[in-house]
Amino acid sequence: MSTANPAATAGSRRMPEKRQAIARAASTVFGREGYTRASVDAIATEAGVSKRTIYNHFGDKEKLFLSVALETAGELTEIIAGLADRHLHKIVDLEADLTAFAVDRAKAVLSVGEHYALGRTIRAEAGNIPPDVLAAWLAAGPLASHRDLADHLARLAAQGLLTVDDPDLAATHFTLLTFSGAADQSFYGAVPISDTALRTTVTTGVQAFLRLHPRP
Repeated sequence: MSTANPAATAGSRRMPEKRQAIARAASTVFGREGYTRASVDAIATEAGVSKRTIYNHFGDKEKLFLSVALETAGELTEIIAGLADRHLHKIVDLEADLTAFAVDRAKAVLSVGEHYALGRTIRAEAGNIPPDVLAAWLAAGPLASHRDLADHLARLAAQGLLTVDDPDLAATHFTLLTFSGAADQSFYGAVPISDTALRTTVTTGVQAFLRLHPRP
């Protein structure tokens, strides 16, 4: 997904122009150089502002990273929630609808581009990122999406479409079976994955998920 997705555009419009430029530059530099190596000097150069301007808007490097990490996580969470609502709210063909959701979710997360490079940085440097920053990003991004998926699976189970004793565990199964393999193949979006490879991974994963959680 490109940086021009609707959620990103809406989020950017809510920010003052200079602060928006800094956040965009920070996302680029952190995604390219990582949390540890990225410097405020490099971000200032990328944004075309002074270091003092960055400090005035964000305080320090950690607060800047937290701000852009939360913004990016929130945008992606919103996109995934929309995909889940579109594909899973009203089921026509359970296997086909689960597959369509999983394919679209993987494409949203793994699309090559700078916008989600920050997520790869966080995963690669989790041990170097302040724990409170990491926890906040998890809560706003992966955990929020996981809880939303669990809620959808619980509702499908209540409708008699799936056997789900533990929605949280079922959501974990779904992600492991339909997303993790594609993520590994693409190094979390760092390199492209073909549509054929993605669909094959997702299709076999959904079939395995439905064997674990069949219709009662």
